[in-house]
Amino acid sequence: MSRKPELKGRPELRGRAARLARLLPTGRAQAARTPFVLLVVVLLGGGLIGLLVLNSALSEGAFQLDDLQRETKNLTDEEQALQRDIDAYAAPDALQRRARELGMVPGGDPAFLGPDGKVKGVPSPAAAVRAPLVLAPEAPATATVPPPTTAPDPADAAPTPSSESTPGR
Repeated sequence: MSRKPELKGRPELRGRAARLARLLPTGRAQAARTPFVLLVVVLLGGGLIGLLVLNSALSEGAFQLDDLQRETKNLTDEEQALQRDIDAYAAPDALQRRARELGMVPGGDPAFLGPDGKVKGVPSPAAAVRAPLVLAPEAPATATVPPPTTAPDPADAAPTPSSESTPGR
């Protein structure tokens, strides 16, 4: 039986441990550390740059969200103001006042027509309330009445075609 020379720093192994020891490299093989260190530095640098870009994108989105929320608040306020105006114009007393300004009068008792064609109720005409005529704002400029003129003197008037005699009569 030949014995293998004992490796430096390793005791002689027997059995299963000896078989496993043969799988391990015997020499001290050092891997080059420079590519590994360079790979780790590149990965860390790339990760930091990626985080910086992601953080910038998130903060830009936050600014856009803030602007959109501010614009939404302004538009909501404007919508509420317009809705208040609509509600004020649609109030019954405002409608009645506006109708009177336009010269409208309340209607009389209505009559209804049934599905069989018979009239139900007795209609009455609207009350004749004399309300002042209110013209639209642009109407007074165009609705001016020309001042009355005096009748022309018949002696000064030129003969009209209808008063001339027609030949052949």
